[in-house]
Amino acid sequence: MKNSAIINDSTGISILSVSPLQDDHAAVEAILRKDSRSSIRWKLYTSATLERATALVRIDQIPIVICERDLRPGSWRELLEATALMPHSPLLIVASRLADERLWAEVLNLGGWDVLEKPFNGTEVIRLVESAWRQWQNQQDQHQSPARAQEAWMAAEFPL
Repeated sequence: MKNSAIINDSTGISILSVSPLQDDHAAVEAILRKDSRSSIRWKLYTSATLERATALVRIDQIPIVICERDLRPGSWRELLEATALMPHSPLLIVASRLADERLWAEVLNLGGWDVLEKPFNGTEVIRLVESAWRQWQNQQDQHQSPARAQEAWMAAEFPL
């Protein structure tokens, strides 16, 4: 199995941009290419559909996914469900023009990583993907997917 996402080598760390809008992919690519302050090299995959995105995540170990809120057909929730129980499930960042507190709470409560407002702000994109990359690495060290971490937390008994 190809392991390009784990090693920060000449090919870079894989990010998947999922959106039916080519402008979203172009904006993410431009931001990642322009990021000169980071020593991290990024390798961008793109998908216009939920089905292709799911296939890409299964083929290549991709640690970070930036997914448009509304894929039509499909949604970020379906992608999260499809990847949640994978051994090395990616961290999902939901992108939306309507990035309000309600969406943010929903994404976090369901096990997503964060929400990114569109149009994309370069500094915010880099901050989120770098923090997601660090978290994904920590999870791999602990062998725990975001969904499994959420399940463990929900199952924990807390004294009143």
